[in-house]
Amino acid sequence: MKEEKKATRQSYGEVLEKLGEENENVVVLDADLSSATKTNIFAKKYPERFFDMGIAEANMASTAAGMATCGKIPFISTFAMFAAGRSYDQIRNSICYPNLNVKIGATHSGITVGEDGATHQMLEDISLMRTLPNMTVICPSDDIQTKWAVKEASKINGPVYLRLCRLDTPIIYEENQKFEIGKAIQIGEGTDATVFATGVTVAEALKAKELLEKQGINIRVVDIHTIKPIDEEIIIKSAKETKKLISIEDHSIIGGLGSAISEVLTDKCGTKLVRIGIKDTFGKSGKAQDLMKYFGITSEDIIKNIKN
Repeated sequence: MKEEKKATRQSYGEVLEKLGEENENVVVLDADLSSATKTNIFAKKYPERFFDMGIAEANMASTAAGMATCGKIPFISTFAMFAAGRSYDQIRNSICYPNLNVKIGATHSGITVGEDGATHQMLEDISLMRTLPNMTVICPSDDIQTKWAVKEASKINGPVYLRLCRLDTPIIYEENQKFEIGKAIQIGEGTDATVFATGVTVAEALKAKELLEKQGINIRVVDIHTIKPIDEEIIIKSAKETKKLISIEDHSIIGGLGSAISEVLTDKCGTKLVRIGIKDTFGKSGKAQDLMKYFGITSEDIIKNIKN
């Protein structure tokens, strides 16, 4: 990992501007939060293709659905709490059911929203979005991966949910890294354990990997950037090749990454998975790093679980 850090919401805003230059059908809608979601970068350059819908997220989703029927590629953006929660009905019935070409850029996901507290810390959105037919769910881990994910989402003909974060996170990948929808990235060949991670927790998994190597414990980290469709092949491969399986996520352990992996293991391997995440509770107000420690989703928690 590099020392340089950037929030994936910032990367989202930057790549949207470039995407707007490449494709004139790209339009962006926001729910009065463009300075936070970073869609203001697009708005400044393409004001005629930017629509501030006000605090009316459900209306924004329905409007985007209508635009998609006219050949536009709408990206709708707001905090994950409102994108997935307040607009669920419209996403389900107006976007996913007719399989319309709408992209949802949901920023400020998970407990790493920090001081905004439990009402704004969306811990259930992966669960909600991955159960919807026709929906692709992507949770990028750094700047490079986010920019790829946004561009790739624009090429997919159908709904895409992009889960982005507020917290500045380390840049993990090089510019020439190859990504593919539905194909996870394996980092390392360790056989003592596999740590499946997504989003902000990939950096924590890599920290744990580095610390454990100094103690003679070799693990592999699997960055599952695409939650749906999930990479079944790498999950089965890791179950066969490593002694222990762990998942970690900034999301409820119910219905999220760990649940998605468990479904694959139950169907194909019958192997046990230790799930690290938010344990059936709401968040709290506090600094992001303090909350990660409080809820047990840090590199230290990975190490404890591997050593137990």
